Amino acid sequence: MFKHAQLESVKAWIGDPAQGTLPLHARVQRAIRQLILDGVLDVGKPLPASRALAKSLEISRDTVESAYSQLHAEGFIERRVGSGSFISERAKRLPGRVKPRQTNANSDVAPRLSQRGSAMYHNGGVRDFLKPRPFAPGVPETRSFPLQIWERLQRQVLKEHGTQALLHSPPEGMEPLRRAIADYVSLERGARATPERVLVLTSSQQALTLCATVLLDAGDHIFVEDPVYHGARKAFDAAGLKCLPVPVDEDGLQVQHLLESSKTSGERPRAVFLTPSHQFPTGATLSLDRRLAIIEWARAHQGWIIEDDYDSEFHYASKPFACVQGLDPNDRTIYIGTFTKSLFPGLRIGYMVLPAPLVAPMTAARTLLDGHSAPIPQLTLARFIEGGHFGAHVRTMRAVYAERRDVLARLVREHLSDFVEAKVPAGGMQMPCVFTRDVPEPEVVEAARRAGIDLLGLTALHSSNHPRGGFLMGFAAHAPHELDAAVKKLAIILRAQCS
Repeated sequence: MFKHAQLESVKAWIGDPAQGTLPLHARVQRAIRQLILDGVLDVGKPLPASRALAKSLEISRDTVESAYSQLHAEGFIERRVGSGSFISERAKRLPGRVKPRQTNANSDVAPRLSQRGSAMYHNGGVRDFLKPRPFAPGVPETRSFPLQIWERLQRQVLKEHGTQALLHSPPEGMEPLRRAIADYVSLERGARATPERVLVLTSSQQALTLCATVLLDAGDHIFVEDPVYHGARKAFDAAGLKCLPVPVDEDGLQVQHLLESSKTSGERPRAVFLTPSHQFPTGATLSLDRRLAIIEWARAHQGWIIEDDYDSEFHYASKPFACVQGLDPNDRTIYIGTFTKSLFPGLRIGYMVLPAPLVAPMTAARTLLDGHSAPIPQLTLARFIEGGHFGAHVRTMRAVYAERRDVLARLVREHLSDFVEAKVPAGGMQMPCVFTRDVPEPEVVEAARRAGIDLLGLTALHSSNHPRGGFLMGFAAHAPHELDAAVKKLAIILRAQCS
């Protein structure tokens, strides 16, 4: 019979969505073939009886027999009447086959990576929450998205552009979308944008990577908020930058610390990273006088302001401030936006509004990453914006999210107040909660994950030595009754961790 790990490998093939178009017997056959090619199943070793394997995999015996028959026809296995099925001697000569794995000290030697590769690997990358489980931060409500409108607009795109929509997009993005984005951010965010200065990307994370590598050299210093968005910190670390943390209070980044550090630091920082609309993760809004002070700092030091405006559409108390880029007369600000939060994550469209001199170098650098974004979604999104559907959807979701924020705040007070204090944000899609007693943050986050709840711990987002522990609770993707059930489950977890 297969060992547990081998059986699990076959099960993984069967359940892999990427193999979903294959018949079941073909998935079983390919899984066993791969075990042979990898040297996991050695020459002469018996395979499980078809009846036993079918029972273990919870599939029909005929399916296993079909898989075995195909493996036999391809020369991977031999079938001996009365004895069973065995790995064929011919498998030794199969292209791509590796020798059986040896258990010795050198079997799992780590590959030699570059310094940048090591930094990216050890930082763990940036993992999105793939499913909208309770409290995953930054995940929007997608069940209410107007799919019928989107489908109609996409059909219009295909009818108008035909097979031309199947070709490459220009690396800077399709002109109709760049025009729609420029009009939108100029009107709604007070940006100083023209279509020529818009660079369409796959995500804000790609924008951060471009800023880190095109504007700065390894070893350069950059100011970051403390606490800071983990995706930005990891992009800067991977590029070899030295992050200088600047504390955040209820009015956002404390500019005085930035100004003092600029005078005393041995190395002159060349950029500052901001999330001014809703600081991540505290939710604070950067005050106007501090915005102006940062703009003056950039002018005086010829530094860059990297402004991540990731969810400014969702402001509940009043209209959001104009973006920093729109206030900057010196063209030292790079404005980053995304439709992942305002529409749906699978769209994979973000953008930058760039100072004119940066358009060509950023576009050239973008071609080295992924070349271009898919034209059909770009052209569909352009029509979605131009037709007023984007604005209507945002207004609808703003009301929905405001209600869910208020529901979550009430539930936290009712069920979690013995453990945390909620910092109710004026906008955004997540609520920071800080511990009011000694609670083991990593253990709580892990126990919640096992129970089907995704929390983002706050401690790792801080650079200071003694941050207040806690977690972010995303509220956008779940209805009030779903929030209620999840909060009650989280209360049980917290009580168990604190008992």
